[in-house]
Amino acid sequence: MKALVCRGASKVFYEAKPTPSNQARSWWDPRRLIPKKRPIWAVRDVSFTVGTGEIFGILGPNGSGKSTLIRLIATLLLPDEGELRVFGHNVVKERMAVRRLINRVSVEAAFFKKLSAWENLHYASRLYGLNPRWAYEHSRHILQVFGFEEENLHSPVENLSRGMQQKISITRALLTSPKLMLLDEPTTGLDPRSKAEVQKFVSQLHRAEQSTILLTSHDLQEVELLCDRVAIMNQGRVVALDTVPGLKRRYTPHPEQATLEDVFFAVTGTDWEEALADD
Repeated sequence: MKALVCRGASKVFYEAKPTPSNQARSWWDPRRLIPKKRPIWAVRDVSFTVGTGEIFGILGPNGSGKSTLIRLIATLLLPDEGELRVFGHNVVKERMAVRRLINRVSVEAAFFKKLSAWENLHYASRLYGLNPRWAYEHSRHILQVFGFEEENLHSPVENLSRGMQQKISITRALLTSPKLMLLDEPTTGLDPRSKAEVQKFVSQLHRAEQSTILLTSHDLQEVELLCDRVAIMNQGRVVALDTVPGLKRRYTPHPEQATLEDVFFAVTGTDWEEALADD
């Protein structure tokens, strides 16, 4: 069974834009400005599959639809067209079953800032219905792997660095031992050492538990290091999908010397630094 199946998934938002109406009789007539809804396709006709135990990467410039796609899979948004299934469960009709199989780490992780790291993890464990003692020991083990000092476990989250907060976020997500982990830019804003620790742990998690991981990232080296296959999105669509060597062979004239940035430029027509500055 495939871990994830997307068939023609689409999500459209509507922007209300006042436009002049021909029916208006004079400049003061309220019908002079009638809101017209303009469709904005965040995700459009996206289709791919992710195998069980695979690390699947998604690249794309800001606004390409990566995070919207993750939210669709996580059941936080409803698709307007198409179908998404997680281990055979439809994300719309069986969303509670899907939620029991997944967890998500986002770049904008939410915490109770005044509470300590452990109090946040304890709250999550009770929410998930886990044994608090087991959750505490499991959390300590994961954070030790990250090099997270135990004394910081009892410090208010607002006093911790961005890197420490992201480690807590990943630890919280791992408490449920999800079959599908959705990592939405998990290392954004981390210092090089913290980033390397997170990347190492993701790799260890994959090897030890054969977890299926969907990763979006702005770090091309991270994607090339971790991912079995990579999809590149642009303007809501998947415009390329293959292994990193396969992408290089397909889209660059000298694949042995090419980088993933060369592939990105060839596929989207956008330089990587320009793509990050588009937001």
